[in-house]
Amino acid sequence: MGLWQAILVKKIMLGLIGAGVALLFSSCATLTEDAMTPIAMSFSDGSNGKVVLQNKRGVWQTDLPTTVSVRKSDDALRYDAKTSDGRTAVGSIPSEMGGKIIASAIFLDFGITDAITDKHRRYPASYVIPIKKR
Repeated sequence: MGLWQAILVKKIMLGLIGAGVALLFSSCATLTEDAMTPIAMSFSDGSNGKVVLQNKRGVWQTDLPTTVSVRKSDDALRYDAKTSDGRTAVGSIPSEMGGKIIASAIFLDFGITDAITDKHRRYPASYVIPIKKR
């Protein structure tokens, strides 16, 4: 083997090792994100009350105002709320895709694991439920 061939083989090996290390340490949502996310919730007029939240991953019931921890999902988080004086509100909070799914899709598993776990999804950090004033 000639000198130039030996140098070329070394460069290729170093490149392969570097690519392997980059793949090993690249992040994806499954490794870096929690499955649960907190959402600060309240009524638009500051009333107290109760809310039932639901997506395909679970159901949560809590008093308002509060910060509730819900499971991330690719579907909207539906709410059914009632103030302490009896007014009701129903609606949904949309789920958005986080940026870490792109790193997963390129470096690790083409985003398959994140698509299964929904850890790459996000709900807003706070949400105000619109309610009609009395």
